[in-house]
Amino acid sequence: MRPSHVLLTFTRLWLPIGIAIAGVIAIVVGGGTDSGTSAVGVGLLIVALIVWLLNLMFRLSVASNRDREREEEARRYFDVHGKWPDE
Repeated sequence: MRPSHVLLTFTRLWLPIGIAIAGVIAIVVGGGTDSGTSAVGVGLLIVALIVWLLNLMFRLSVASNRDREREEEARRYFDVHGKWPDE
């Protein structure tokens, strides 16, 4: 595995999972009492969700850019040949 692939996998998968596990542990240790530990656990769960959503939005943005590039290539082909590439 390339180092960049390992870092990407860690960021997309293991980082949010690790943060969520830490949040669940904090909630369990806090025991639902008025201690701040349970609140920290809930906060960590929210942070894990935010990290996961940011990764998802970035992947969707990259996919959208690829779609735009394909469309631009098809338009250039149309300008040169007078027909769409899939016709």
